[in-house]
Amino acid sequence: MEIPPGGASELNKAILALEDGSIFEGRAFGASIERSGEVVFNTSITGYQEIFTDPSYTGQIVVLTYPEIGNYGANDADSESAKPCIEGLVVRDFSPISSNWRADESADQFLAKNKIPIAASIDTRRLVRHLRTKGVMRGVLSTVETSADMLVDRARSIPSMAGLDLATRVSTTHNYEWSKGVDQCSPSEILAHVTALKDGEKPLHVVAYDYGIKRNILRRLVSCGCRVTVVPSLTRADDVLALKPDGIFLSNGPGDPEPLTAQASEIRKLIGKKPIFGICLGHQLLALACGAKTFKLKFGHRGGNHPVINRLTNKVEITAQNHGFSVDPDSFQSRDVELTHENLNDHTLEGFRLKNAPAFCVQYHPEAAPGPHDSLYLFDDFLKMMREYTN
Repeated sequence: MEIPPGGASELNKAILALEDGSIFEGRAFGASIERSGEVVFNTSITGYQEIFTDPSYTGQIVVLTYPEIGNYGANDADSESAKPCIEGLVVRDFSPISSNWRADESADQFLAKNKIPIAASIDTRRLVRHLRTKGVMRGVLSTVETSADMLVDRARSIPSMAGLDLATRVSTTHNYEWSKGVDQCSPSEILAHVTALKDGEKPLHVVAYDYGIKRNILRRLVSCGCRVTVVPSLTRADDVLALKPDGIFLSNGPGDPEPLTAQASEIRKLIGKKPIFGICLGHQLLALACGAKTFKLKFGHRGGNHPVINRLTNKVEITAQNHGFSVDPDSFQSRDVELTHENLNDHTLEGFRLKNAPAFCVQYHPEAAPGPHDSLYLFDDFLKMMREYTN
């Protein structure tokens, strides 16, 4: 059991209980509530609000390895969706106040009003080492229940992430247009896309499937000169084609990809009809549409510094990642699939393209938020592909 420095009274105690019986006690912030989910960790140094609001974290309690969290508050511009998607937050040192001219409120207020509990003063190094050794596991985070044994029993009763269709749950229920681009807040945000919209050129129309899409993906597409229509995850292929897109985007999202048979079936009908670009869950669904299989990783890839090699150029990119499942590269039956990207930490598949159709995808997040911008060229590649196909 992890006892926080200085202890914690019953009134402000937070308990994280794991299914293997491990107990971590800390100080409570955020909402006074109990939440459950798969306990995972992210190694990013900055960008905690983007992590909170990433729909790919639906059903997960997130442990942040960087020790100082909350000090720059929260603001609407940094959100990746309408509200936080995490089930709970576990950190070492949490700041209940913020010091940042961009902050609209503190991170504590932001999570509390959205009913997200926080466990602070936790030995996150010990916890993450435990998850790396044993693998991610189910857990319960409570700031109201003080019986550790009872919380362990509850952790063992919640559903496993494997087999869960969460993408359908978080997807939009109706079509909508997205028109906001990336706000430049630093010199590194300068958009130098060589293929961006020229003067007088008609915008390319991208139809984006929403499996839990991040806003920064939509912002990047708009900043490249695209007109973007977002559609629900179960939209039929014929209905997508009726929108007369120049290209189709397959988004990120939460949960296990293999239960999404209906989504993969519609993607299969679109291959060869229009250029396709997929990210994260979109990468996995394109693989399933091509007959491949996926598997669950021991503790996943979540952070902003994962090295990936592009086998087409032999260049290494530092990438942002957030996934717990991976595509089995040996499960592709077709010779028309070319493997293009590989993770240099564990050699898992990070990207592929089709030789007989304009379609490609990557497992990681080139839009970053948070993370490096090494992979922004993939948006250029998508624009070039759409222009070539249209012409």
